[in-house]
Amino acid sequence: MRAVVLSKDSMVEFLNEHFINTWVPNSELGRVRSLREPIAKKRERESTPFDTTHPLAQAIIRGWKTGSKKGSPVDSFVISPEFELMGKQQFNDLEIDGISPKEYYHAFLRDALEGKEPGLGNIVLSNEHPLQEVSDVIRTPTVDNENLTIVMIDARSFENGGTLTIDILIGREDAEGAFYLFDRDFELPVEEEVSEEGSLAWTWGESGEKREIKYRFDRGQFFKLVVTRYWDEDVPYINAFHAKVSVEEN
Repeated sequence: MRAVVLSKDSMVEFLNEHFINTWVPNSELGRVRSLREPIAKKRERESTPFDTTHPLAQAIIRGWKTGSKKGSPVDSFVISPEFELMGKQQFNDLEIDGISPKEYYHAFLRDALEGKEPGLGNIVLSNEHPLQEVSDVIRTPTVDNENLTIVMIDARSFENGGTLTIDILIGREDAEGAFYLFDRDFELPVEEEVSEEGSLAWTWGESGEKREIKYRFDRGQFFKLVVTRYWDEDVPYINAFHAKVSVEEN
């Protein structure tokens, strides 16, 4: 970041004027599985606890599971004073044809301040674009829910509501899939696996099958589609799915 977007003085001035800037290594919050035990032992030796239940830490952890999950060395989050996630930008996604990384990053910051929530919706639906498609993976779940696939669906432009339809095709590998539709603000369980409890709608299917989720809403809404393997077994499995997501306006 320092050699790219932060190499421009005007960008640094903009950040200093509008933001309180800080950073934290992913490993400190437990994102890097292989480092969890060594870091825990280091904290125990040095008597330096790290409170991952703090609202700021929790906002960062939510950010990992929101929007794009592609690998990136740095994730930039904009977080409100109330610890609400306002925007997400991955370093590897700064390379946009025809736009310099500095311009793109500056636009990300402005959009976040204007409440546009950049980077938090994998799918944005509107009257002009009422249907979009997404492909991703189904993984065997873990206790800490690290293997969940989460697709954010932004249907807020449908102010009078509509019917959300998700047509799902499950891949042909040996793994069933479970698909749960939640409101964006629904807090996923941490100590247990995701289930239909609290979901707006859900379905499951075996490899190669087609499934559908329908949900009627009365006003513009932000959803999250949570995808995981249906059966809880010790053997890890992975499969793919393809979903067509659309809204028919009321």
